[in-house]
Amino acid sequence: MPPTDRARADDPRVRAAQTKRDRTRRALLDAAEATFSARGWSNTRMEDVAAAAGVSAATAYNHFPSKHALVGHIYGPMVRPLLVQADRDLESGRSVIDALSDQIRALSRISYRNRRLTAAFWSAVQEYTIRVAGPPEPGDELDPRIVAPLPDTIRFLIEQGQRTGELRDFPSALEVSGMIINLLLLRSINRAEEPAEVTAELLQTVMFGMLRPEMLTDAGTHGRPFGATG
Repeated sequence: MPPTDRARADDPRVRAAQTKRDRTRRALLDAAEATFSARGWSNTRMEDVAAAAGVSAATAYNHFPSKHALVGHIYGPMVRPLLVQADRDLESGRSVIDALSDQIRALSRISYRNRRLTAAFWSAVQEYTIRVAGPPEPGDELDPRIVAPLPDTIRFLIEQGQRTGELRDFPSALEVSGMIINLLLLRSINRAEEPAEVTAELLQTVMFGMLRPEMLTDAGTHGRPFGATG
């Protein structure tokens, strides 16, 4: 750290200002999570979140420039541990199939436990995708798909499985991970009360049906290798 930066960091006024900013940010995130969960995406305004956090709308926009970015910053921390786990699985040489199955189950649990918030996040993703009329652009800090990159943890593992031959090369990891996450988020709206284990079984069946279909054909007449009877 350069001497000038170190001096600033040691300045009590600088530390106090940063502490206040961190507390305000945390208050906004907590207020937004509660408000999105209670009111949904379309019925929540930045002004509502600001009021719930006890700050002005201008302060809210200073921390989070859009409602899309805000919901992404709420959802992002829920999935970042899964990215860490995917990296560990890849480094340890763990079976990609086992790692992917664990990821799907974990994502399904997150979605179910936070289903109202997940529905709001999905609405934000859809709205932003329509607005920009295209895929995510790296560095777009307003895009909830960048702020909370749900497909990445699955995509990295599929790419590894396709490199090693554990999974079929087609469809691409990018396409499959996007389809699986879209299906997961969609079910937070039209199957809100669906248990996480049911969602996970469906997602695994779709994913491995594309990338390793023999897992389904080898499962016997019931054809449910990912369910309780599999």
